[in-house]
Amino acid sequence: MTDLACELPSPLAAPAERLVTPRFARLLVMVFGSGLSMYLLTSVVPLYLAANGSGGVGAGLSTGAMMLSAVAMELVLPRMLRRFGYFGTLGLGLVLLGAPSLVLLFTSSLPLVLGVCVVRGAGLAIMVVGAVALVAELTPAHRRGEGLGVYGVAVGLPAVIGLPLGVYLTNVIGYDALFVLAAVASLAGLAMLPGMPRRSTGGEEHHVKVLGGLRGSGLLMPTFVFAAVTVAAGISVTFLPLGSDNHLAVAVALLIQAITAPGARWLAGRLGDRVGPTKLLAPAILLAALGAASLVFIGSAAAIIVGAAFFGIGFGAAQNVTLAIMYDRSPKSRYGQVSALWNLAYDAGWGIGAILFGFVVAGTGYPLAFALTATIVALAIVPALKTSLRVTS
Repeated sequence: MTDLACELPSPLAAPAERLVTPRFARLLVMVFGSGLSMYLLTSVVPLYLAANGSGGVGAGLSTGAMMLSAVAMELVLPRMLRRFGYFGTLGLGLVLLGAPSLVLLFTSSLPLVLGVCVVRGAGLAIMVVGAVALVAELTPAHRRGEGLGVYGVAVGLPAVIGLPLGVYLTNVIGYDALFVLAAVASLAGLAMLPGMPRRSTGGEEHHVKVLGGLRGSGLLMPTFVFAAVTVAAGISVTFLPLGSDNHLAVAVALLIQAITAPGARWLAGRLGDRVGPTKLLAPAILLAALGAASLVFIGSAAAIIVGAAFFGIGFGAAQNVTLAIMYDRSPKSRYGQVSALWNLAYDAGWGIGAILFGFVVAGTGYPLAFALTATIVALAIVPALKTSLRVTS
């Protein structure tokens, strides 16, 4: 029994509690803009490098550099939040994520582009860790799953818009206009900072090291399970546009994946508040594995579109339930650590998967490389199922 139990409101008080407060709404606007800045360029930067002679290895390195930079930043973010508060930390994140996009107006050199990706990755880490921790602060404990679901929609909608739109607009307005648009989308969020809480309301955070105090915490299983799913997520958005000549099918698949993920994230939050998030974990991983496996048939438009729907549902549900499980197993004083750990799993899986896939696909071709990706996700079903059965019994 954690100290979260004492925060539960009485049945009479529960209906009066408002989920989306003005502060929460401002946070949602901020994460929407920063997410749009990220997703507009997620598939575009690999295309930009490939068009300028860097090939699939360069494409994988660009995604990997951004995400591994995010991982490095996430290791120190609980301490940053403690020292600088939400206001200062989120403001820095918006600048680091948005401003470096303007450098791409002047260069396509692989080392310089990778440098831009590194700086943007640091900004991305600040935004996602800070925002997720703040969601837990701003929502009632008994509605946290739903609150995380609402946040998931706000951070998922930019993927719905940005992933397919970015690829489409490369042939309409060109790369330069996209780079400017990505910068503006993030920097505009600075206007939402006034009114944000400057410090955590949970008291002193003793466990400021992300990897500290994890033994016996119950956090490792959902962390590793979620990392396995994000491996496939990073690979799909980076290499699907490069692996298929059917650009229309790719755009549709990316759109479907982007639409289904936030919807599933919200629905999993509502359902998880009622039946418990652990019961939803194994089904979520199974759907993600089936979606990843569909990319083995990369030449089939139907396979990649249906697979994108399966993967989007599984990925979105896994996002919510793994994070909800981790918050349920932690006191409020460790919310910053939980947020950083979960996002570390997200970005490490996304980045490492993209880097390794870039080298593997050069030797094996896309079908076998995608089969290996699906296998990694499928292996995560075992610990997820064990957890679900343990809770049921």
